[in-house]
Amino acid sequence: MSSPEISLTINGHPITVPAGTTILDAAAELGIEIPVICYHPHLTANGLCRFCSVDGGGRVQLAACVTECANGMTIETHSEDVNRGRRTILELLASTINLDEAPEILDYLEEYGADSHRFPGAKRRTSPIYDDNPFYLRDYNQCINCWRCVQVCADDAQFTYALSFDGRGFETRIGTFMGEGMTNTTCVFCGQCVGACPTGALKPKRQALLEQGMNPDEIFFATRQKRRKKAMDAEE
Repeated sequence: MSSPEISLTINGHPITVPAGTTILDAAAELGIEIPVICYHPHLTANGLCRFCSVDGGGRVQLAACVTECANGMTIETHSEDVNRGRRTILELLASTINLDEAPEILDYLEEYGADSHRFPGAKRRTSPIYDDNPFYLRDYNQCINCWRCVQVCADDAQFTYALSFDGRGFETRIGTFMGEGMTNTTCVFCGQCVGACPTGALKPKRQALLEQGMNPDEIFFATRQKRRKKAMDAEE
């Protein structure tokens, strides 16, 4: 049995979609691009960052990635209020997080005319850089808590559950069980979390060393020496 159809209007364009279709997907059918940050097409949408919010004529804006279309909706995806909200979200991110390696977000900062110095007194979210495995680094100074790495490590792909949220409010971080290093977790080092990260918070170790100026031979010998030392320490 086919799903009932829903009729609505997006930016003045009428459209009919199957029930359960999100505003984001309905807009895409019309060729209207709604910007996203935390959303990933192959992961469960959670509406965390609210950057995709649109005006549906109600008291609050609607997160397009998780809000299903309803009959009679009139949606504006780039109204003045919507753009102001997106600009503020970008400015808040820039005031607390290092976005130097988040090219998509940097493009949005320029597109929406966001002032990355609007909140000069804002508290920066700081974290140590975790170098606790042979494959990738975790630099949560660049993390926007988009949840992509947690999702891909859990039910959306790998089912290993090595990563989770830790802390509350402003102090929320991506963490591991009891703060253990990655080699002491259920991580199988598949690399999917690194691939899903939009900001450089998770980075392949070889890439990081190349960026630091090391050549491939230096990386090989440094890595081999480190492994030998680790083996010797374990024997002791």
